[in-house]
Amino acid sequence: MFDWLTETLAGKYIFVFFASMIPVTELRGAIPIAAGLGLPLIPSAITCVLGNMVPVPFIILFVRRIFAWLRRVFPKVDGVLSRLEGKAYKQKALIDKYKLLGLYVLVAIPLPGTGAWTGSMVAALFDISLKRAFPVIFAGVATAGVIVGALTGGVVALL
Repeated sequence: MFDWLTETLAGKYIFVFFASMIPVTELRGAIPIAAGLGLPLIPSAITCVLGNMVPVPFIILFVRRIFAWLRRVFPKVDGVLSRLEGKAYKQKALIDKYKLLGLYVLVAIPLPGTGAWTGSMVAALFDISLKRAFPVIFAGVATAGVIVGALTGGVVALL
């Protein structure tokens, strides 16, 4: 049914664009997926950066309201939501000490538990405005894209 997603060039780009929007894969997983699909590194990295940025404004603007609504309507999800918030609050020392630079570092380092989703939640929970957070998160995602792209390109070149 969705064979065209991995068989056509446009479908491959659409696939990695959406893969980079997902919180588990984000850009860190989508760039290697793009390489596995045979896409050139730079256009696919740009596609992944753009895809990774799509959820950012929505998270910053609405995550608190969504969490409050979910807690009210589905009280059993409170534990999961509390863990997600706890993950963001673990970054408090980094943000308190370095402010926007700390947010940049949090997003730019391509490790598990970092990235645009976590950075956006941190921005929302620490009341960093979309206007201030978005460019910082974009810079962090672009930096992570360069790092992951360089690592992926090096691995592909070795193979």
